[in-house]
Amino acid sequence: MDSRSRRQFIKKATVLGGALPLAGLPVNLAAQRGKEVAPLLQKEDYTIRLEDACITIHAGILKRVLDIRNGQVVTRSLSVNGTSLLEEAAEDFSLAFYQATPDQKPAGIRLQSDGSMQWTDGSVVNAKGDNQPVSWSPVAVVGGPDLATRFRLVATEVTHPGKGLTRLQLRAAAFADPALQGVSLCIFYEVYEGYPAIRKWMEVINNGRHWLKIDRFSIDAIAIASGFRTITPLTPAEQGAESSMVAFSNATQTKGVIITSEVPSAVRTIRATGSTGYADDYFEWVLGPSEHFATEPVFQFGFSGAAVSTISGISTPLDRAVETPFKDFLRGSVGLRAAAAQVPAPIWCSYTHFLDKLNDADMRQQADIASAIGFETFQMDEGWARTPAPGGSEPGSSFPDFVATCNYIRSKGLQLGLWISCFRGGEAKDLKALPDGRSLPLFQNTKRGYGMSFSGPWRDYFANDLLYMRDKYGMTYVKVDLTNISKGDIAAAHESRTKKESLLRGLRGLLEMSKRVGMMAPDIWTQLTHELYWRTPGPPADIAVLKYACAFHTTPNTYKGSGNGSKRVSPDWPYDPLKMREQLIDSCWEARQRYFSHRGLPLYSVEFYAAHAVNIKGSLTPQVQDRQLCSWLMGAPTVFAGDLSSLTPEQILHYRKRVDLLKSLQQTYNIYQYFQYSGVPQPTETGWHWWGKLNEQGEGVVVVIRGTADAGARIINIPWVQPEKNYTVTALFAGKKMGRYTGRQLQKGIVSLVLPVYGQELLKVSSN
Repeated sequence: MDSRSRRQFIKKATVLGGALPLAGLPVNLAAQRGKEVAPLLQKEDYTIRLEDACITIHAGILKRVLDIRNGQVVTRSLSVNGTSLLEEAAEDFSLAFYQATPDQKPAGIRLQSDGSMQWTDGSVVNAKGDNQPVSWSPVAVVGGPDLATRFRLVATEVTHPGKGLTRLQLRAAAFADPALQGVSLCIFYEVYEGYPAIRKWMEVINNGRHWLKIDRFSIDAIAIASGFRTITPLTPAEQGAESSMVAFSNATQTKGVIITSEVPSAVRTIRATGSTGYADDYFEWVLGPSEHFATEPVFQFGFSGAAVSTISGISTPLDRAVETPFKDFLRGSVGLRAAAAQVPAPIWCSYTHFLDKLNDADMRQQADIASAIGFETFQMDEGWARTPAPGGSEPGSSFPDFVATCNYIRSKGLQLGLWISCFRGGEAKDLKALPDGRSLPLFQNTKRGYGMSFSGPWRDYFANDLLYMRDKYGMTYVKVDLTNISKGDIAAAHESRTKKESLLRGLRGLLEMSKRVGMMAPDIWTQLTHELYWRTPGPPADIAVLKYACAFHTTPNTYKGSGNGSKRVSPDWPYDPLKMREQLIDSCWEARQRYFSHRGLPLYSVEFYAAHAVNIKGSLTPQVQDRQLCSWLMGAPTVFAGDLSSLTPEQILHYRKRVDLLKSLQQTYNIYQYFQYSGVPQPTETGWHWWGKLNEQGEGVVVVIRGTADAGARIINIPWVQPEKNYTVTALFAGKKMGRYTGRQLQKGIVSLVLPVYGQELLKVSSN
């Protein structure tokens, strides 16, 4: 078997249940091998077939059957490895239609010369902008079972738009219904060779004469059976935004599906039934004659296999699927913007202790130390650009020659990162070029200016301005911050027709801006912040943002251990260094929890602020420095912050030694790409826990953390190596070779490690 065939074999085995997890065989799974691998010896099916008004969609172990008899579209079954996941047939989709009164484009807002606002029909806009002169009369609620009452199924097409890709299109048209005449519905399904995934989206076309609105849109209206309602979020649900990926499984997590939405932020919903679509509170869309609306895709990803007990935990098929094949599908088939090899880590960010009070001298001083530490990227946060308003890409008075400042930073071997806001003052060059660039109703921040609209042409101006910053200052990292998408935008000069519609339009415009920057300047690492991506509401990272931006800055930030985070560190501060040390350690625990809550995503694209490189009267010790590095290493050790001038020469040297070590490991094993957690303890601050960052050959590092309790010695099992291969294990912090073992020995647990309370170690696993 050649290496490529073997990789495909291992990938499929992982999906089936971990008989050979991508980097090896978990202990006690060997007995399952014959039973679980046998189906793989037959050709797996990734096809879409139509027989007798029944459409069968095969995606390996995942199968979906559609019934299109009598013009309906109903999901008859959804199964994994032959086990049905549905309680009964599902309606497949559902949405509601309305007609506008008056039957014309809804009036938008125009800003008058005196600063007042009017609707385009001449009526006055109230303070909230919620008295738009239009009403909507219900026309119909259309779902799969009753599709034929208003639509006729006119096309069923199976195509192959790409290698290993099969697509089904169902198209229904309303010919006779007066209210919906000229409207078409298109339903798309796709399967991908080698992955147990079925992806779906829809398109609504209005080629009639009426102005319509749609809402209450379920893209995939299914109901998972009660026996598969063990729900495991793989990204967090917070502040109004639901998780973007949720596993539905049996109680032991041995069989089920990961249901995933590519809808951005709080506009999405994944209901407790498994139905996916748009959140009723945040979604509607207006369709004028000749217009269409295409949904974001949603998909199910199947998993099935045996739960395996190890000496330290349970390895479930769900965890093994998430670790590798699911993320491979996200990267290779869904398409994500960034790759682990491109991560410009570690990054130093200026915000803590400097806030927006940046100046040339301070930044040069910090750059000198950042370079000595070995940071990869130097990010100047808020304060380099002109403040208060106008904001934008022009430097403030504290930088008399900003180009020279930037050149100095880059001369120290650092990549340049810059912060930029999406608010603009009245004198900003943006508003001189585009007077209609602001969102309406106006939203003003007294310090930063007016909120700008991503649902109008300003988004392209803004994208081009980021390219200007790259070309003029040498910026290759940008943190895009602060917006007012949640406030809505109904400017007559922009694309949105209603305030509610503008939420999704604004988010799509933001992502379109990010896409343009990525296309025009692939070397720019774009980071979007939680305040930007909505406060609409909901900061958690999701697939939607990572398809177009390199990284997402998640909350809540931690400033623990930094003392007075708004001022430069002073020896006169009255802080207890022991308490500051405790806070630094606690922030490491927060980082591990935050990363783990996003484990369904490639963690190198999730940024958590911040590991504070701050020393307050001896608060920072080598042990704390190591804990910072190990904790952020769940993903990539991206954001460090703090007044670097507070560090001693010994602390700078220790950081440098560790940063050089990480760079070597990343260069050799691409460790940032990987995160394995199956079959070992989950994150804890009391006992021990560890995780793998091993590549397909089972090489890389295992990160081990000890908390406040448990014994000082522990057997560390490594389930993710290849069983028949031989490996050398080295404790990198201790500088000690632990021995040479077979993969099977490592899986069972043979490495014994001794750590103090709050201790940590990096175990390098290599075949050399």
